[in-house]
Amino acid sequence: MNFKIKHIYFFLLVSLIVSCSSEDSPDKDEDKPSISINYNEGFPQACAQLVKGQTYNFRAQVTDNTSLASYNLNIHHNFDHHTHDDQGAICELEPVKQAINPLIYMENFSIENGVTSYEINISVTIPDTIDTGDYHCAYSVTDATGWQSRTSIDIKIVN
Repeated sequence: MNFKIKHIYFFLLVSLIVSCSSEDSPDKDEDKPSISINYNEGFPQACAQLVKGQTYNFRAQVTDNTSLASYNLNIHHNFDHHTHDDQGAICELEPVKQAINPLIYMENFSIENGVTSYEINISVTIPDTIDTGDYHCAYSVTDATGWQSRTSIDIKIVN
């Protein structure tokens, strides 16, 4: 009987060690990717004024500790003065107004496997026919394990 109890304790101990070591795997990614426009070529910077009819390269640097997967650029109106969580700079806003023909740009892009650093560089022409006023430029990035980060910048579209 004593022999059986020792074997049971031994198997329980081995099972516990195996289950704990698999949960604490060093390959487990628990870090979100990062996004930055705070470098010389980063665009747009907070409170930038973009002219209708002009083409701009929207640029941001994204990084991850293991592997990037995709990113998104979203440009939408802020005529209602809504905010996003991470907006640092406070720009002067025009009065609240109703959108008639706002710019809505939303595109998703993939990043090749295994890349840990990437510069987003998207050429966008601001249509002549859209409403001028307050807009947001929002970037998001997702890594290979599904972690996502976002940042949003206040911009203004002018004639």
